[in-house]
Amino acid sequence: MFKIVQAAFIAHGIKRFAIEAPRIARKHKPGQFVILRLYEQGERIPLTIERSEPERGIIHIVVQSAGKTTHLLNSFETGDRILDVVGPLGKPSEIANFGTVVVMGGGVGTAMAYPTAAALKKAGNRVISIVGARNKDLVILEHEMAAVSDTLLLTTDDGSYADKGFVTDKLRQLIDNGTRIDLVLAVGPIPMMKAVADVTRKERIRTIVSLNPIMIDGTGMCGGCRVLIDSKSEFACVDGPEFDAHRVNFEVLVQRNAMYREAERKSMEEFRREVDSKLTSVRQELDQLSATSGGQR
Repeated sequence: MFKIVQAAFIAHGIKRFAIEAPRIARKHKPGQFVILRLYEQGERIPLTIERSEPERGIIHIVVQSAGKTTHLLNSFETGDRILDVVGPLGKPSEIANFGTVVVMGGGVGTAMAYPTAAALKKAGNRVISIVGARNKDLVILEHEMAAVSDTLLLTTDDGSYADKGFVTDKLRQLIDNGTRIDLVLAVGPIPMMKAVADVTRKERIRTIVSLNPIMIDGTGMCGGCRVLIDSKSEFACVDGPEFDAHRVNFEVLVQRNAMYREAERKSMEEFRREVDSKLTSVRQELDQLSATSGGQR
């Protein structure tokens, strides 16, 4: 069992957890992830480590409520325990002094990009970070990203905060303004990463994306996280999660990620019904207690 030592929402539906995991904290490197299982019959979900504190034996993860398991996890509080936390998994990010690196985070992908941005900055790179979100309420880690970047550019889809537009708009502006870019790292929704790859392919800028496909065991045995790189199948859990964006077959990735969408939808509906039923039961119990208390007075 792994104890949650701190839990707090940092944006709408997005929660940061600090979890006691000494071995993982000691061995973690930027770009790696863990697989969590909340209870015995629960599903396994991959989550990138935002940062680790080896001296305290703590890892930090950021979770956005999306499906049943993430909604359930985000109901956990300080002091609660998670059944399994396995990791660190995956290959670490390649860290070297490349020159000028653009680090791009879309939505909760910013939490995945942050540790690599910090390591790249420490390695002597000029780091330009571009952070995007759908709206103001979903912007995360703004100050943390600013602290590890020479320049931080922010966008929101609806213009409710910072500049209206997409992260690719800012990338295009940098290129059009003559900024020499030696490497791009993009982490976020699949359409965002594909759009980044489309921009940089034309400019022949080396681009890395971090993929988070369906994943179960994290060791390459199940094959659930299979991705097509050029014409070769590779596994995101052991060969990645980072790949050359210009070699990723994004169409196949989208198709595979949609395989269990209907099952996920039904699971979420069932979860909501269970929650509603429990809330109704609690309300009825409270009403009865209130009535009893009122009668005694």
